[in-house]
Amino acid sequence: MPLLPTVAIIGRPNTGKSTLFNRLVGKRLAIESEVAGTTRDHVSHLLETKTVDFLLLDTGGMGGGTDDKSFEQDVHRQSLLALENADLILFTINSREELTKGDHTIFDLLRRNRRRHVPVILVPTKCDNPETLEDKLVEYLALGISDVVIPVSAPHAIGTEELVDAIVKELKKLHFKKQEKAKASDPPKVAVIGKPNVGKSSLINAFMSDPQRKISPMLVSDIPGTTRDAVDTTIRFEEREYLFIDTAGIRRRTKVEEGVEHYAVLRSIQALEQCDVALLVLDATAPVSHQDQRLAALAMESGKGLILLLNKIDTLKSEERAAKIAELELSLSFCRFAPLLPCSATTRDGLLKVFPLIAQVQQNRLRRIPTSELHRWFTDAVYGQPLKVLSKTKHLTQADEVPPTFVLFVKNPRDIRPSELRFLENRLRSMFDFTGTPVRWITKSGVGNRD
Repeated sequence: MPLLPTVAIIGRPNTGKSTLFNRLVGKRLAIESEVAGTTRDHVSHLLETKTVDFLLLDTGGMGGGTDDKSFEQDVHRQSLLALENADLILFTINSREELTKGDHTIFDLLRRNRRRHVPVILVPTKCDNPETLEDKLVEYLALGISDVVIPVSAPHAIGTEELVDAIVKELKKLHFKKQEKAKASDPPKVAVIGKPNVGKSSLINAFMSDPQRKISPMLVSDIPGTTRDAVDTTIRFEEREYLFIDTAGIRRRTKVEEGVEHYAVLRSIQALEQCDVALLVLDATAPVSHQDQRLAALAMESGKGLILLLNKIDTLKSEERAAKIAELELSLSFCRFAPLLPCSATTRDGLLKVFPLIAQVQQNRLRRIPTSELHRWFTDAVYGQPLKVLSKTKHLTQADEVPPTFVLFVKNPRDIRPSELRFLENRLRSMFDFTGTPVRWITKSGVGNRD
């Protein structure tokens, strides 16, 4: 599968990284604040252009500038991992200030840590009038990091189109191409995600037939981060093919101790943008962690199908299994739509059930309900319920999008409460099979057009 290029925005705190990110993606996903160090984690979004698609990654500030030094070090490590594994780097500089010690620290990190072929675009931010930068351009170019400088003012959309054009130009130089749209007949693309050392590679090995495993086994070890790069594996089951994406890769062994969990999240983000269904592998011998919850949330937010695999179930007794499943259902209650499959890569218990589940979830992601049938269901669902605004909905239809997305036309969308949408989703799932797929709702004012 062609690799989806990653474009990382880096810079010291409060140089406008998150504001730039939000402007480029057209949504307020990253937190914007005048308080240095507000962005604590990576935020990502897929950007599509006519010739190249890419994953845009916002990062926390590097080079100091906050009062919380322990937090600052953690953010710095995350950003350094993004820097080391990006295919293109946008380096933001506050054009209203002179270059600081923090800026020069990042210059040095770029020289030492980025891969040699990875281009850098210098992005002076907060530049409402690019003509005022003429004197500083000489200083920026003299740094020797890049000869591509694109001044921007994200709040006023100045220079942002030029920046996207420059990104596309650089990615095309690296021979990245737009990925072809998936066809219904294509094998489902399955991302195997999870914390380090939960058995992702062991599971892929177990999915393979004995002849295939002898030819191309996944590297397995008790050391977290053993798998160096993501590997795509095609597995055939009952005359159907499934493309598995292993996300375990760590490029540098020196980063195993400090950065393996952050890197696991970064690789999962990249794989999720390319897959149809995510298999979140959980360790039956360990408590549900914040990272497990975060990965499940990432899959939901990306609109991917989701299946929970509870690996190493063979190590638990029957009463322990029941307690573990109850713990999972409580800790991951926000994704109850995802089927949970206890399994074992060692004994292969439960593994044959994975393939029918993947096929079912993929079918549900692509499910379309005729508008007339939706109207009949909606009338029955809201009848006799205390739903003031929803009960007056004039039109309901399913958008031509994946995952299943439903559009409600109401008088005032702001009057609809989240609890009402949750009620609708529960009723929808009880009537139609949307096992394993998130469901999205869009509220619009007006009547809409009936099919």
